[in-house]
Amino acid sequence: MFRTFAGIALLMLGATFTCGQMIPDNVGQSSKGLPPALLNVKFDPQLNAQIPLDAQFVDEAGSSVRLGQYFGKKPVVLVFAYYTCPMLCSQVEQAVVGTLKMISFNPGTDYDVVFVSFDTADTPDTAVKKKHEALRTFARPADDGGWHFLTGRRESIDAVTKAANFSYSYDEQSKTYAHASGILLLTPDGRISRYFFGVDYPANHVRLGLVDASAGKIGTPVDHLLLFCYQYDPTKARYSATILTVIRMGAVVTLFCMVLGFVIFRRREHRNEHSHQDMPTQGAH
Repeated sequence: MFRTFAGIALLMLGATFTCGQMIPDNVGQSSKGLPPALLNVKFDPQLNAQIPLDAQFVDEAGSSVRLGQYFGKKPVVLVFAYYTCPMLCSQVEQAVVGTLKMISFNPGTDYDVVFVSFDTADTPDTAVKKKHEALRTFARPADDGGWHFLTGRRESIDAVTKAANFSYSYDEQSKTYAHASGILLLTPDGRISRYFFGVDYPANHVRLGLVDASAGKIGTPVDHLLLFCYQYDPTKARYSATILTVIRMGAVVTLFCMVLGFVIFRRREHRNEHSHQDMPTQGAH
């Protein structure tokens, strides 16, 4: 019995510290301890902020477009990404498509989806490939006119990303962009109604968000806090040192209490066995 208990206890403790080792040791350090590429990375959209609808881009077909042409009648799902991203952007695209696939609303009819690349090296060729990937995954027999993958010049990109308080940086060493992830739900007149961070966007929340955005409603600070609390920060991919320390301490304390309780139980059991052995039997002289 003791071996079984000890084995379970060690597995619990081992699992706790294994999880901790998967998280870098510089968890929760100040910005001074971050890699240079992450110092200026943030995504802190302000509710009701206006997105510049006069920004000029090029769509996946190579046509010059004005951002505002996707607004006016329907809400818009706005996503910042770059189409040659080797990691996070593909996850974001898959998450967006997967979430929208679970919603009965149809792109192009009920809302539009607009991807804006923040990499000036992206072209209509890379954009159209991403669009085809999205449509294959979405797999819904409908007009593809509701999906838009844009590229553009730096001034247009900066105008839109700054309005959304989205900043990123280029890492010369890895030749990739460091950035956060999330999506914005915009009203038909281009104001930020709601946003979702990370790469997990609950379909029922997004559906309600689209309904609110369609009516011109703006999310509340409570929405912000709830989303922020459950936010996964892909630029750091880790939890804070404080939370991790509490988890470790809690596991150690729990393990200690379990061991102590088992030892006390075994001692009492041992004493009871001895007391029964020392007790004279009935009829003994």
